[in-house]
Amino acid sequence: MTQNKPDLRIREAEREDRDSILKVMLEAYGEYALVMPEEGWKQYAKDIEASVDNDRPIARIVAELDGEIVGSVQMFDSSEAAYGAPELGIESPIIRLLATSPAARGKGVATALIRESVRRSLALGAETLHLHTSDMMASAIQLYERLGFERDYDKEIQKGDKLVKCYRLKLKESALLV
Repeated sequence: MTQNKPDLRIREAEREDRDSILKVMLEAYGEYALVMPEEGWKQYAKDIEASVDNDRPIARIVAELDGEIVGSVQMFDSSEAAYGAPELGIESPIIRLLATSPAARGKGVATALIRESVRRSLALGAETLHLHTSDMMASAIQLYERLGFERDYDKEIQKGDKLVKCYRLKLKESALLV
């Protein structure tokens, strides 16, 4: 018996995708509501919703699986645009809020979104692609490291007692290009 491979499509988000993107993001990040203080989660959810409407990303990329949006990522051109933090000195693409619907995990959605971010970063002439995350997102960190991202300690952020780790992918050396 043969199994049909799902049809995964990566594309630029359109305005009418807003509600679907927000739904996927809240589903994806909702698991952290269990490990965050209640007020912290409420603020995080508000920040996620605000991110869907802001105009700072240079790209909003979505993943569709069999015609349904199951993943998204936002791409920024600098740390100033991504975080309002020019002092970090990142003047190359940064991805934020990479999200995969829990029902679509393990199907290559996040990897495909990152691969598209790499492609677009190279098209911009960039040498690196950055992202920030925390230990709370252990499975995401495993994915990033498996894909070749390395810690960039100089670009990390201390927020209260939480370290926001920075990862950098050297694009020209990346296995994601093959």
